[in-house]
Amino acid sequence: MLAGQAQKEFFVNEALCVLDALNARAVTASQPAPPAVPAAGSSYRITANATGAWAGQDDRIAVMIGGEWRFIAPPEGLLLFDRAAGSLIIYRSQWEPATAIAAPSGGTVVDIEARATLTSLIAALETMGVLDALPA
Repeated sequence: MLAGQAQKEFFVNEALCVLDALNARAVTASQPAPPAVPAAGSSYRITANATGAWAGQDDRIAVMIGGEWRFIAPPEGLLLFDRAAGSLIIYRSQWEPATAIAAPSGGTVVDIEARATLTSLIAALETMGVLDALPA
């Protein structure tokens, strides 16, 4: 803020709303169009081919503040939890989801304990949303 700046409260309130939206490091969903009735303070990751009020804002984060959308460019390395998808995504010049790891199989010597441990680890990471579920 500048000394003598008019309407300081407006800028401070908006900055606090943005901090609140990003502090949780979570978005409501990832989608290309704004919801019909967004809740105040809700945030979304804008996907490719954005439309409506989000047109031209691909890959940004949209936050509803005071009845208007504010758009935030993600910094490199930003890690978010997508509540609708139940998984983590990271920004590295583009958004990348967590990738699935193949379950152990085959080999000339099978260590049953190691395989069971790895399978349990993969299942735990899937449950936490760090990895996408393995295909059946």
